Amino acid sequence: MTTPTAPGAPTLTDLAGTIVLVGAGKMGSAMLDGWLGLGLSPASVVVIEPQPTPKITAFTSHGLRLNIPPKDVRDTSAIVIAVKPQVAPTVVPTLVPLLAPDTVVLSIMAGRTLAFLEGALAPSTALVRAMPNTPAAIGRGITVAASNAKVSQRQRALVHTLLAATGLVEWVTDEGLMDAVTAVSGSGPAYVFLLVEALTAAGAAAGLPPELAAKLARATVSGSGELLNRSPLDPAVLRQNVTSPGGTTAAALDVLMAADGMAQLMSRAVLAATRRSRELAG
Repeated sequence: MTTPTAPGAPTLTDLAGTIVLVGAGKMGSAMLDGWLGLGLSPASVVVIEPQPTPKITAFTSHGLRLNIPPKDVRDTSAIVIAVKPQVAPTVVPTLVPLLAPDTVVLSIMAGRTLAFLEGALAPSTALVRAMPNTPAAIGRGITVAASNAKVSQRQRALVHTLLAATGLVEWVTDEGLMDAVTAVSGSGPAYVFLLVEALTAAGAAAGLPPELAAKLARATVSGSGELLNRSPLDPAVLRQNVTSPGGTTAAALDVLMAADGMAQLMSRAVLAATRRSRELAG
């Protein structure tokens, strides 16, 4: 369930400690943008990124600290690990010098478990494993998080605030669910983009000019997504509202909803992604 920030928890505008962001690629940068947009001072942020973008480098003129020695980092409130899971065994152990007694470590690495993080850092470390998705770049993401028993209510509230800067946040008590979360929402945007690609190609094959087919597919999927976002109706009801008996939509849905149609294909895709997430855990 979605958990509100606890009363009295630090906000990003009055945060006294330091947030260390390890990895500032697309997702790390989206999170940083969200934090700064909510009032976090750049001076409260340390970024560790071997290939920083010009935008991140520009924040150094406002106090952001970039690639500074660990000994120069003080009062670390949170370390956010946003590197690729494949480099985790090399990167995560180097973060030990940044840990303070009250530091909470937040990982958004796919497949990397809380047990892995405890082994790479220390068993006593307060840890949260989370899976955001790319709509975080426009503040419309959704993130699911799970924590170990070392995380205090205040630390959980801080992590929730950091994650909520890019969209909705859900918490689960069973870390085992995170592989399926990764397959549904973490990887899910790629499925939607593929739908637009496929719809574009199908429109062109039906005789539409490619440019018009692309415009129709993009606007239809994005508009339908926004309708779904605003409507209280179940997706099945919205689908039925578009479908007239014996009409064109019904003819298409006869294909898409066949026994070997979209539901079966999506199930296979999500199971494949779930298995891969487990494989990444080692």
